[in-house]
Amino acid sequence: MRIAIVDYGAGNLTSVRKAFEALGQPAEITSDPQFVLAAEKIVVPGVGHFAATQALQVRGLSTAIRTALSQAKPILGICLGMQWMFESSEEAKNVEGLNIFPGSCTRFPSDVKSPHVGWNRLSYSANSRLLHDIPEGSFVYFTHSYRAPIVEGTVATCEYAGRFSAAVERENIFGVQFHPEKSGAAGKKLLQNFCELPC
Repeated sequence: MRIAIVDYGAGNLTSVRKAFEALGQPAEITSDPQFVLAAEKIVVPGVGHFAATQALQVRGLSTAIRTALSQAKPILGICLGMQWMFESSEEAKNVEGLNIFPGSCTRFPSDVKSPHVGWNRLSYSANSRLLHDIPEGSFVYFTHSYRAPIVEGTVATCEYAGRFSAAVERENIFGVQFHPEKSGAAGKKLLQNFCELPC
């Protein structure tokens, strides 16, 4: 199985690749749209400003990802990669997201420490293939200043200055606001579940 980790200049790429390799699943970091199209599974990581996602369009990667979606290939967005799956973000209002999930990502209010960094609990709101066999209330690792709204596709939430989407899921597309590669046993199980999804 070929896993493509999409490099658009804003990812925590090496640690994501090492997390898959620890599961015995080789993963390739790539900025080549043709390699992305040829992969059985695709991971869109991301750390930083929402404007960085413009590179996905410029490099032809967003077109490749949309084509892969139409072919029902499993795709996982991590942190900024998950936020890109929404319509937009207040962080860069002129930049369009992938528009798989409705709504815009918003900044945490000024009365709490931002970014939200560290371990926090997951609360499940729906059955999930990605979170299968990960116990309710598991701690996972977050680092983000913007949060995604709760939508129909939300399968897990987290509490920090109100509830926000910690994980979303619709058909073959998955997103997590936290970093599974830094989330211990829960993150390892999530990545294993992703690897085991049918292609």
